[in-house]
Amino acid sequence: MSKLTLLYITIAAITALLLALFQYLYKSKLKSNLKYLLAALRTISIFGIFLLLINPKFESFTYFNEKPTLVVAIDNSESVSYLKQDEKSKEVVNTLMNDSELKERFNIQTYKFGKSVSSLDSLNFSERQTNIASVLKQFEEIYANLTAPIVLLSDGNQTYGADYSYIAKGIKQPIYPVILGDSTIHSDLSIKQLNVNRYVYLKNKFPVEIIANYSGNEAIETELKIWSGNTVVFKKTLKFNALKSSEIISTALTANSVGVIKYRVELVPLTTEKNKVNNIKNFGVEVIDQKTNIALVYDRLHPDLGALKKAIESNEQRSVSILKPQELIDEIIDFQLVILYQPNYNFKYLLNAIKEQNVNTFIISGTTTEWNLLQKTQGYFKQVVTNQTESFQPSLNKNYGTFIVENLDFNSFPPLQSEFGSLQITVPYETLLYKRVNGITTEDILLATFETEGTKHAILNGEDIWRWRSQSYLNTNSFNAFDEFINKLVQYLSSNKKRRRINVDYKSFYNGNDDVIISAQYFNKNFEFDNSASLSIVLNNKDDNSVREVPLLLNNGNYTVDLSGINAGLYEFTIKHNSESISVSGSFQVLEYNVEQQFLNADIEKLKAMATESNGAAYFTSETDKLIGTLISDNRYRTIQKSTKNIVSLIDWKYLLGLIALSLFVEWFIRKYNGLI
Repeated sequence: MSKLTLLYITIAAITALLLALFQYLYKSKLKSNLKYLLAALRTISIFGIFLLLINPKFESFTYFNEKPTLVVAIDNSESVSYLKQDEKSKEVVNTLMNDSELKERFNIQTYKFGKSVSSLDSLNFSERQTNIASVLKQFEEIYANLTAPIVLLSDGNQTYGADYSYIAKGIKQPIYPVILGDSTIHSDLSIKQLNVNRYVYLKNKFPVEIIANYSGNEAIETELKIWSGNTVVFKKTLKFNALKSSEIISTALTANSVGVIKYRVELVPLTTEKNKVNNIKNFGVEVIDQKTNIALVYDRLHPDLGALKKAIESNEQRSVSILKPQELIDEIIDFQLVILYQPNYNFKYLLNAIKEQNVNTFIISGTTTEWNLLQKTQGYFKQVVTNQTESFQPSLNKNYGTFIVENLDFNSFPPLQSEFGSLQITVPYETLLYKRVNGITTEDILLATFETEGTKHAILNGEDIWRWRSQSYLNTNSFNAFDEFINKLVQYLSSNKKRRRINVDYKSFYNGNDDVIISAQYFNKNFEFDNSASLSIVLNNKDDNSVREVPLLLNNGNYTVDLSGINAGLYEFTIKHNSESISVSGSFQVLEYNVEQQFLNADIEKLKAMATESNGAAYFTSETDKLIGTLISDNRYRTIQKSTKNIVSLIDWKYLLGLIALSLFVEWFIRKYNGLI
């Protein structure tokens, strides 16, 4: 309480007393001692009212002890059990969790991790991917304002995500790796990396690059072979020694048939080799007969052109040619889709040719689009021409059903610019994106698709889509999400397939550690999305003829099923409606590969470097007691006494109001009883 407040209270007390004395001692005719009681009651009442007006604030402190947090994270991936460290890992965890001194010193929080992190309930060492970088990043966010050293039980072999040694440099908490593995070096051959395009073209040669590694001190000789079925299509003799531990092998194979072709790369193992699993790696390519040719037509240079070309050509099945309007007229029949970027009067003859040839189009408008020309050359849509521009952000129509749209974070995308006013489409259409202005989603069209006279069309009412691609990268550290969105739109527009009531999204083949997720959309007879349908997938493994049926669950507007972890092999599937006679079928292949079985040793050097960088220390499983002693004796992890300050206003103290009311009532009663009123 401040000195000024105390002064006000003192003045209030003196004033209250003087007023009461003035009324009952100076002016009053009472001769009995009753006047002193009434004066005291009046003083209490007036002083209480003055206190409410002054409203002084009182501070109170509560003290408590806060123990540091000990974060224990256990690697639950298959590589731990493959290195025969699963039982040792469980022993270390039990020792840490049951140590009485450690529990008295720390609040122990336990987690397990693979590709993602979760609270520890049980350990089965079945995770097919390891992402240590993601684990450290999440712990840094959760325990940013706490003292929370991290004990990391892992072999240090990461298979997914950013380099954790780089992420560890930004971690403020000390890290104590417990190394699951030994330091013995065994002679080992391995295929470190394999680079190949996913799509190739019939009768074309496609490059294959292989990085072969050797760990050991002796000079050895081996042979690398590439198999297609039972046929060796390439082989090369390799020589390694203590100074030459790796070699890059490049070759080109020929695609002789359409479809998914499976290959196997093999390094002939050494007689003394301990891990032979990492000597073999399967890969596949999808051979296609022809490319989809897309014309991107412009009359004004803009960053959108490069962004669209990059996004579309991220799928090797497609080729984009950037052309001027007059360059396309004579070659229009060579393209399956024409993208018209901000058409102006130089597009006049091209628009007429497109109408005559019944070509599918994707129109992107902007601040320089000549709407009067567009409205004269087609009868599908109308734009109110105001010669003013506006900015607007996208809002996804979750009921859009022409093709499956992944759940991009459209709300974070920057605004586009185009003509002010609403766009009206005069044929049946579906809105994919609505305009959002000042955070409010409108019914105005930003991106829509429609079909008419046997052709497919789309219109995007805004320029600066390159900013969307950049924002997608900032959100996910990858262009993939945006590129896939554009490619699905392009795939729909460049295809002449009729619309079906069940749309399915899947890949023709998956690598062994890929997430095998199949998505579907179901529409009723009026082609309206049905979010209450009961769909299931019947999965048939053609290698062993096993069949199983799994329900599809509604997730973010799509019906999905996660088949990750299924055995390698060729699969045929049928997605069916459980109460209607409607279904769709397909097939895919899962290539055999387990990335968690590619390691022979723990990555000791990397774990030790991470510990040193974070001011921690690395230990082996046999040094658990030493780790516990370090944690208990380290002065950085002392219990901290903290306090909480509570500021309470007197006006919130209900007893003061009661005291004022009571004193006024007693004073009134005494005066009334004695005939003074």
